[in-house]
Amino acid sequence: MSSSERFDCHYCKDSLLGKKYIIKEETQYCTKCYENLFANCCEACSLPIGCNFKDLSYKDHHWHEQCFKCAKCSRSLVEKAFAAKEDLLLCTECYAHDYSSKCSTCKKTIMPGSRKMEYKGNSWHETCFLCHRCQQPIGTKSFIPKDSSYFCVPCFEKQFAYQCCACKKAITTGGVTYQDKPWHRECFLCIGCRRQLSGQRFTSRENYPYCLECFSNLYAKKCVGCTKPISSLAGAKYISFEERQWHSECFTCMRCSVSLVGRGFLTQRDDLLCTDCGREK
Repeated sequence: MSSSERFDCHYCKDSLLGKKYIIKEETQYCTKCYENLFANCCEACSLPIGCNFKDLSYKDHHWHEQCFKCAKCSRSLVEKAFAAKEDLLLCTECYAHDYSSKCSTCKKTIMPGSRKMEYKGNSWHETCFLCHRCQQPIGTKSFIPKDSSYFCVPCFEKQFAYQCCACKKAITTGGVTYQDKPWHRECFLCIGCRRQLSGQRFTSRENYPYCLECFSNLYAKKCVGCTKPISSLAGAKYISFEERQWHSECFTCMRCSVSLVGRGFLTQRDDLLCTDCGREK
């Protein structure tokens, strides 16, 4: 550097030759100007944190290293775990004593930062929240409460859930009871067509469930007129004569098709005729 070149503080213009200085954004400052312009104030003592001190920060707040202490017991928090409560910094011991919840199983404090389980206002260490049956930690798995205990889903199904009499698996939600036996809704099927019967009208024969259509096709009497099943289960009206049955709408004269319901009729071999057609030669 030639004698004509100067190396001055950017702010106060004092020469920095042979002095300590600080570079900020490619600009040099003497230590005094840098502290006045840029140094953070300590949250504890309110003094600037100068160049000769370590600046410790947490959530846009700053402390001298020697001022970074627990607000209750005054122990240093430097390189130690701590917790914040209402703008105060506390060591984990003080925080746990005053604010941490207690484990419902072991009754010990759940330390800040440790994994815990919470349910309906109660808290547990993760390793203390166990299935009542298998005694294994439930962790993040699904669980089912019963009385004052908690069960993992497999244990609850083994101990309490009904077993579907069709697939033999546990019924955890819903279900159907038929002849005092439990079924999954999706397993309660017509023995004929295998359609689901849950929510549908059905009947049974020899302890087997049938939808009305299958039962009619298999067991209902057939109409002499249309040959289709007559199902009283579906609310259909029918006429019976000499061990033969007709749908009400099918009980008509074989010649003129007039309805014979509620009126006299004549027989001609197996045919039924209205009185007018019966008198004709």
